[in-house]
Amino acid sequence: MAQGPITVNTTVDAPRSATWHYYTESEHVINWNFASEDWHCPAAVNDLRVGGEFRITMAAKDGSMSFDFEGTYNEVEPEHHIAYTLSNGRQVTVDFQEDSAGTDVTVTFDPEKEHSREMQQDGWQSILDNFRKYAEAQERQ
Repeated sequence: MAQGPITVNTTVDAPRSATWHYYTESEHVINWNFASEDWHCPAAVNDLRVGGEFRITMAAKDGSMSFDFEGTYNEVEPEHHIAYTLSNGRQVTVDFQEDSAGTDVTVTFDPEKEHSREMQQDGWQSILDNFRKYAEAQERQ
């Protein structure tokens, strides 16, 4: 099985500056960073700068499971690009591109070995879809 990077993307009906804000600010991250309605994100700490670290807690609402998603930023180009290394060494990039439909958000990540590529792609896409819904709801307020 090929172990190259996996890419997920979405288009948010919002300007790039707002999309960046909703994606990177902890007070927003806790509202969208989970894959399904039976999970939530009770905590997020984000020091968005090169060398800065983040820690995002994802937990099952029934208390049966939780884990911290954490890493260190390697590149930060405000409103355009983020690159980081997860605590297990995997690399992730996030790119923001504004066009006539809104802002395209593309996340590319190295897969881990425990779960199938399809499961990982579906999970990360679900989180990104939650992000899109949250960001668009914020823009309508």
